Amino acid sequence: MERFDKEKITKIRSGIDQFMLWTSLACSLLVLYLVGYNTDLAFEKIMMAVLTFFFDSFILLLLLKVLLIISLRKNYRVSFLSEIILFLYLSLIFIARYDLLDVGGLEGASWMFVGIFAVFIVELSKTSLFFEHFYLNPTVLFIISFLVLILFGTFLLLLPKSSVNNDLSFLDALFMATSAVCVTGLSVTDISRNFTMFGQNVLLALIQFGGLGIMTFTGFFGFFFTGALSYKNQLMFTEFVNERKISSVVRALTTIISITFFFEAIGALLIFFSVEHAKFNSLSERIHFSLFHSISAFCNAGFSTLSNGLYDINFRFNYSFQLIIAILLIIGGMGFALVHNIYRFLLRWYGNFRNRLLYRQAFTFKPWVLSFNSRLISWVTAILIVLGTIACFLLEYKYTLTEHTNWQGKLVTAFFTGVTPRTAGFNTVDMAHLSFPTILVVMFLMWIGGSPGSTGGGIKTTTFGIAALNIYSLGRGYKHIQIFKREISEESVRRAFAIITLSIVSLALATFLLAITDGDKGLLALAFESISAYSTVGLTLGITPQISDAGKLILIATMFMGRVGTLTLVLTLIKNIQNKGYQYPKEEVTF
Repeated sequence: MERFDKEKITKIRSGIDQFMLWTSLACSLLVLYLVGYNTDLAFEKIMMAVLTFFFDSFILLLLLKVLLIISLRKNYRVSFLSEIILFLYLSLIFIARYDLLDVGGLEGASWMFVGIFAVFIVELSKTSLFFEHFYLNPTVLFIISFLVLILFGTFLLLLPKSSVNNDLSFLDALFMATSAVCVTGLSVTDISRNFTMFGQNVLLALIQFGGLGIMTFTGFFGFFFTGALSYKNQLMFTEFVNERKISSVVRALTTIISITFFFEAIGALLIFFSVEHAKFNSLSERIHFSLFHSISAFCNAGFSTLSNGLYDINFRFNYSFQLIIAILLIIGGMGFALVHNIYRFLLRWYGNFRNRLLYRQAFTFKPWVLSFNSRLISWVTAILIVLGTIACFLLEYKYTLTEHTNWQGKLVTAFFTGVTPRTAGFNTVDMAHLSFPTILVVMFLMWIGGSPGSTGGGIKTTTFGIAALNIYSLGRGYKHIQIFKREISEESVRRAFAIITLSIVSLALATFLLAITDGDKGLLALAFESISAYSTVGLTLGITPQISDAGKLILIATMFMGRVGTLTLVLTLIKNIQNKGYQYPKEEVTF
């Protein structure tokens, strides 16, 4: 009898989940229509009544599901906690809307819309892990997820309420959506003047989902709202989070999401207090500015709500604000694994010092708290930051740095200019007035890009590091590449060589095609644009808005290739080939 009751309760819960999934989907689409398209006030009033009815229904259904879970008298999983949190959030909005209590401004329609989207995401996450029913190559799924997100973003940007004058063409919307999803930052239109608040929030959402990857969110929320991932799902997600151990997939997903939200929240808070309130018309505008730039910086997107970017006269000399942005760029470009590894390293040293001071215990050393990859990335990143800062300071001292009257301003601006080409895209100087040597340095830094597992693009710091070490080893006559008392595998060297070669070929092809479609812009500007698009940087010498339609399509393809990786695309097209059971004799090639 007890088993029958459990099966019946489980069946009821499943039916409720299905109902909430499809109704929340319909409500979400209706919200998008009302927010982005509708201008009929009478229709809006009717639809708001419909949305309110279903919103109240979701609260009752969530309460029913919670009671059903309690009635099962079993160990409560993560999914139970998630439904409790969602129920409490919807209840707060319900209380605010009907003036039952003063809960601080949650009576607005936007909060109800967020609640509807939250219900949809929760219910979708329970059914979106559909890999049980068929197998799809993780690389192919990774590429498809970006394509779907770009197309969906294009649709949202084409909504009448996304742009001020509703004059955004399909190609421009596609370009902006691709630039946001690929966290590039190149823009064919002025975001601050031509996009409404709704349009800017669409860009912000595309940056967030594109920076972390839609599959990362799917995996995390799928676990959070269901309480578990099957073995097949865990095997699939090892490809998305670069995790070798299947048992560590959930921890890796949680780490990525936690690190992202933590630094974005801290960054937004610091930005909020670093900017003057007099520069904004309202508190909400200041909050939106802080949140937008924090997410854009950590995801290395480079989008700004300022017409001239961070070169805006109101923020050009705000050095504390620039340092916050630069630190977010560096952390976001280092990679989630490295950030978590450094956190564990600092935590261990803190524990050692605490035990030494309080309990007089000797230091306990654990070998390789910092992994080999973390050490390599840290050293390459530090060297590039130092050399980039010194180069920009020396080369621009008599040019763009002259408008900064003190050494602090010159140094911070040079530091920012040396950091931002690492796939960030923000600019605190007039890019069109950079000296020619500085432009070459910026192009080189853009080509290298960020680190593996980060939101940055480019060939990655590890690839450049291996290439540099290979040259050093050849010069010293070493047979193998060795660093940190480790030998780099031959496969890693071959992969690095392939990435560098494919990047050069892709950049040469993109520049060649742009020279055909937009030859009047100048070869230097076109090459700069190609590297910026391929490395998902977003810096420009000022020609992006003037690029022809054919040129925009070339840049769209280049941004997409740079985000998913040229090597990834090549491996997707090549079928798996079984290793042969024999070897041919080796020969030396003359160089």
